[in-house]
Amino acid sequence: MSHVLDNPALASLTGPHSRFAERRGRVLRYPVDVSPWLALPDEPDADDWADLAALAGPGAEVPLNGYCPEVPADWEVVFHVEGVQLVDDGLPAAPDAEAVPLGPADVPEMLDLVARTRPGPFLPRTVELGTYLGIRRNGALVAMAGERLRPPGWTEISAVCTDPAFRGEGLATRLILAVAHGIRERGETPFLHTSARNTDAIRLYEALGFRLRRTTAFLAARAPERLTEARELAVS
Repeated sequence: MSHVLDNPALASLTGPHSRFAERRGRVLRYPVDVSPWLALPDEPDADDWADLAALAGPGAEVPLNGYCPEVPADWEVVFHVEGVQLVDDGLPAAPDAEAVPLGPADVPEMLDLVARTRPGPFLPRTVELGTYLGIRRNGALVAMAGERLRPPGWTEISAVCTDPAFRGEGLATRLILAVAHGIRERGETPFLHTSARNTDAIRLYEALGFRLRRTTAFLAARAPERLTEARELAVS
């Protein structure tokens, strides 16, 4: 059996995040304003790819985060970057007195901070996926981190970012450890993803107490402009 972290979106959408799941056949995804992660079976067949194309729409660009096998010939890969998955291996997790919970009312500020720092996808409803913590200075949100995927027994730390004017103060580290503390309090284990090119971040994560679990990939592929005739007949 594969580990739940080998296909974390599938484990999340069939587990703790099942309330978010949009499904067609064996393909699941989060609502498009919540997260770009979607879930294919471990070994998708032609019907699964056809269902994904039907779910996304003809010619749509589809994110395939964490997907490593090759895509079908009629799909066009438009983005590919190697990634890594790291897991908690002794983090000194601890609450932070300056960290405050963030919720729907804070989303405009969170989206603004993400737009300026580009930590990865954060959408209008991403905050619903779990706990998000922030640090404010003079009332303004200057750093944040939170939870994304939730395979059973695990929670992904994501959206770690700091306003450029406040970098070098260790705010991101403090928030990672505070989010990790909350995850551990639930009896779960923190993990995270990042680009393999982001060597400075990887060194920081490893110094904090994360260890590399596996390499992965972040892809985006364009669906065929037309479903196959057989598929069109089947779904008409």
